[in-house]
Amino acid sequence: MSEAAGTPRLELRSLAKSFGAVRAVRGVSLAIAPGEIHGLCGHNGAGKSTLINMLAGNVAADAGEILLDGEPLSFAGPRDAQRAGIATVDQELSLVPTLSVAENIVLGQVGAGLLRHARRARRRAAELLAEVGLDDVDPDTAVDELSIGTRQLVEIARALGREARLLILDEPTATLTEVEIEQVFRAVRGVAARGCAVIFVSHRLGEVLGLCDRVTVMRDGERVLDADVGGLSADALVEAILGEHLQPAPHRALDPRESTTALSVESLAIPGRLQGFSATLLGGRVYGLAGQVGAGASDVLRALAGLVPAATGRVRLGERRLPLGNAAAISSCGVGFVSGDRKAEGLFISRSILENLTVAQLGRIARGGRIGGAAERRRGRELAAAADVPTERLDEPVGVLSGGNQQKALLGRYLLHSGVEVLLVDEPTRGVDVGGRAAIHELLREAARQGQVVVFASSELDELLELGETIITMRSGRVIGTYAEGTTREELLSDLTHREGAAA
Repeated sequence: MSEAAGTPRLELRSLAKSFGAVRAVRGVSLAIAPGEIHGLCGHNGAGKSTLINMLAGNVAADAGEILLDGEPLSFAGPRDAQRAGIATVDQELSLVPTLSVAENIVLGQVGAGLLRHARRARRRAAELLAEVGLDDVDPDTAVDELSIGTRQLVEIARALGREARLLILDEPTATLTEVEIEQVFRAVRGVAARGCAVIFVSHRLGEVLGLCDRVTVMRDGERVLDADVGGLSADALVEAILGEHLQPAPHRALDPRESTTALSVESLAIPGRLQGFSATLLGGRVYGLAGQVGAGASDVLRALAGLVPAATGRVRLGERRLPLGNAAAISSCGVGFVSGDRKAEGLFISRSILENLTVAQLGRIARGGRIGGAAERRRGRELAAAADVPTERLDEPVGVLSGGNQQKALLGRYLLHSGVEVLLVDEPTRGVDVGGRAAIHELLREAARQGQVVVFASSELDELLELGETIITMRSGRVIGTYAEGTTREELLSDLTHREGAAA
């Protein structure tokens, strides 16, 4: 297909899609040039996923046109979109861990036939790996031996192998370290430099402004902004996403007299992962553990929650000694844990919102050993209201909620819970839009105001600075610094990436 001057690589004309009475996409028009990296932003439920699914051939548009290099297209399914030159890399990696890199790269390619020719498959895989900066990866390596960031690059290489004219990246950096993110960005810029158009979907607005040439914002199914990123501020982008200016909640100074709870941690360690973490954490305060993926922050939370049998050290909650390695006993002592992977380790996706909210408070709602009835529903409504989850949807499966509402439902288990004194939260807003992020931050602040010790781990510096009242920086399994409010992004970044040594 020739690339005539001025012809957009992708053009959408009044694209629309409804699901029953819900108008998910309302007459969206958009043009993206060859070689352009185009950001797509919006809160959960804004219509981004539906738009992407139409481009990927997963759902059919009700009205409007999709044109690629000026040619109108109609997809009967994903294979048609792939044949047309549209490749999608979803936020949930689709690689098969037990297969080799080469096998994964050629798997599912329309008309490739390379799985029957191992030598050709390896050669083609090596060419594609080189395009994304993975010259040193052996195509015969099993995918489960690779880091998450490298797997993400393999996903992009596989998309390139489908001779993509349009590459769609849906939240590709959600689980990556800063180094891995930059590696992905280099690969994306290289892809664009060769003429492939890129749609980059992310809730991380700093990444959008740093990587993309232009950005489109959707709200309530409509396009509300299409602008060059050069003259666009983060505040203006947030305002376009929310439809209003987001006022950051002020941090509340802690009065030591308010604190009646203290979590004392001495020499917490995990062989090969965590070295001698010590801290005294007070009720009524929000503590942030800062570090890239693998730095040890998540390990601290999991060990404190009793989920690491090999953990050693001394941990006391008030006068009680917490038995490390015993999750049930630690939970009964008043420690709540929210995993960074809400689908795999947190929510019961097929069960109702009501059941997911009340599961941590069954002792309160059980009557005669039986669960359910008016007591459960009353408590569910209270928790939903406290967590800002729609109370009229309690009987729906929690899996139908947006990512932000799923995370609020998970946190809601531990709200209004007199037995919870410590709340441990790993990556509290991963995959959550800017509006949901603000609501979740406020829930954690409210838990602290109720006297809980709140400790969260995050790989996002902006989140640490917004939410953390005390920030503990970690690298290579060790504490390297402790900061009170007022620290800068530059100080934290320097600490996490350059400074060597043990606890400050």
